[in-house]
Amino acid sequence: MRIGELSRRTGVSERALRYYEKQGLLRPERRPSGYRDYRDADVAAVRRIRILLAAGLSTTQIGEALPCFIDDDDRLLPSCPELVDALVEHRDRIGEAIDELEATRANLNTIIAAERSSVD
Repeated sequence: MRIGELSRRTGVSERALRYYEKQGLLRPERRPSGYRDYRDADVAAVRRIRILLAAGLSTTQIGEALPCFIDDDDRLLPSCPELVDALVEHRDRIGEAIDELEATRANLNTIIAAERSSVD
C-alpha cells in the first residue's frame, strides 16, 4: 500500500509516517518509481509506535524497544526482561517529574492565596 493508504488506515499524517521512516521505525520497500510500498504489518507497527509515543518514549527509545514487543489483541506485551526494567525506570522518572510539578503548583497556590488575602 502507498503512504496515503497507510495514513488513512492509521489516522497518522503522511508527514509523521515519513518521520517514522527517517527514524528507522518503519522500513517500507521502494517501488522503481520511488514510491513507498507499505505492508499490512505496518498498520500494526504504526499503532505500536503511537502507543509508545503516548507513553512518553522518544523515537530513539522506541526504535530500541520495538523489537521487544508483541501484540496481544489491543495490548502491547514486552517480551524482553530488560525492557521492562527500562520501562519501570522511565515510569519512575515521570512520577518524579509529576511530584516536582505538583510541588510547584502548591507553591504557586500559596503565593496566589497570600496575594489575594492581602487585597481583601
